[in-house]
Amino acid sequence: MTAASPVGPKPDEQPSLLTPALLPIGYDRVRVVGSFEELIATPLCGGVNTVCWQRALGGDFGEVVRQLATTDDITPIDETRLASLEVSPSGHQAVETLLADLRLLRAAGHEPTLECVRRYPRDHDGPVARDVYSFHIDSATAPTETFLCTYAGASSEGLRHDEVLRVIDAPRTRARLLERFGREDGPAFAAWLHENCYDLQYEPTSEARPFSFGLGNLWRIAVQYPGCPVPACIHRAPEDSSDLGPRLLLIS
Repeated sequence: MTAASPVGPKPDEQPSLLTPALLPIGYDRVRVVGSFEELIATPLCGGVNTVCWQRALGGDFGEVVRQLATTDDITPIDETRLASLEVSPSGHQAVETLLADLRLLRAAGHEPTLECVRRYPRDHDGPVARDVYSFHIDSATAPTETFLCTYAGASSEGLRHDEVLRVIDAPRTRARLLERFGREDGPAFAAWLHENCYDLQYEPTSEARPFSFGLGNLWRIAVQYPGCPVPACIHRAPEDSSDLGPRLLLIS
């Protein structure tokens, strides 16, 4: 099966509101490709920790979101529900693209899910937020990678590695974490930080400029695991996206 062609909407269809990724200038950790085959085959090595299949998709993904009419904060959307939506030709084009992306990733051995997201849970318990709205890296115990694509709503954001600081390395934050731990700094404290995922969180420097993943682009990003040859990609969900409506998001 081949990917949906990157063509614009037909004359009788409502144009898509998809936007290109706003990639950081001179940042060689991001590789842009032109096909699904390249997205899968491009190695995450030599410093490259992010691959972006940049696409201009036709179809009305906003109509799909409206027809889904979800009310929960996070709603998984299966193929049966997608295929049953009563949509216009432009909405049908968007549905076919969603189905094609799910099938492509499954055929490549991945387990993608499609979600309609109004909001994620917030983490306000402690000196460091650990929810997806904070800049973080994904972590695993075995080799893997994360795929992301936002079709509607606000898109994910990334940060350059030279524009961040691990929160556990910021002296004031580390002192607050140590106070919460209740014992002296040392191996036990390091283990506690890791067990509670504090070592996965990052804060931007004053000069940092987050870059947008854009809408319609399928991203493959590096995850931290033992032996990973590159640093994991630092990213987050958009902090305030309520004015743009629910997000339609593929994740694997």
